[in-house]
Amino acid sequence: MAAPMGDNAAIFVREFELKNSAVLRINQYEIGDVGCVVWDAALVFSSYIQSDDFTKSYGDINTKRVVELGAGTGIVGLTSAVLGANVLITDLEDFVPLMDSNIKTNEHHIKGSAGAKALKWGDSIDDTTLQGPDFIFISDCIYYGESLVPLVDTITLLSDKHTHVIMSYEKRTSGNKPELERKFFQLIEKKFTVHPIGLERQDEVYRSEDIHLIHFMKR
Repeated sequence: MAAPMGDNAAIFVREFELKNSAVLRINQYEIGDVGCVVWDAALVFSSYIQSDDFTKSYGDINTKRVVELGAGTGIVGLTSAVLGANVLITDLEDFVPLMDSNIKTNEHHIKGSAGAKALKWGDSIDDTTLQGPDFIFISDCIYYGESLVPLVDTITLLSDKHTHVIMSYEKRTSGNKPELERKFFQLIEKKFTVHPIGLERQDEVYRSEDIHLIHFMKR
């Protein structure tokens, strides 16, 4: 199901307080696809971006270029923009109104910049503003088998040797989810080195043994 559109879309708000005391108000749809709400893996990721470990490991995110893939509500990208990054939040066309609304709702907190763009994984990309960013962020996007190859292709196309690709995901054991996870890593390891970000490096509050953070660099 796509994201609901128009004035009839029922919205509820999730508040997320950052370490600098800014409170993000994230609009979510009551009905729609998985991308219409904030998932725990996105909260873990957004908290890690603010940590000393992130800065020590990957540098200060201030002024850096960030592309978020499969952003949904855009909370990870918005957190980055509040910290001073210049962010492009991307997802399918149906999600652009939701991403735009969250940028507008939180624009008074943004110290860098934030924009929303439609991006379908696997499509050719001529937009130079998306290519070669300092960071590519992905949160909880290992859902559908048919999207794995296009996702890896898009990560590969957008990144270069200096791009830090960081992904969060919740480990799921039901149905075909373990097989999807295995297949994703099989694909990504052909083109990227894979480095888990251990639980001890993550935020003391927003972390979980079921949620994993992984860092990739292009081979």
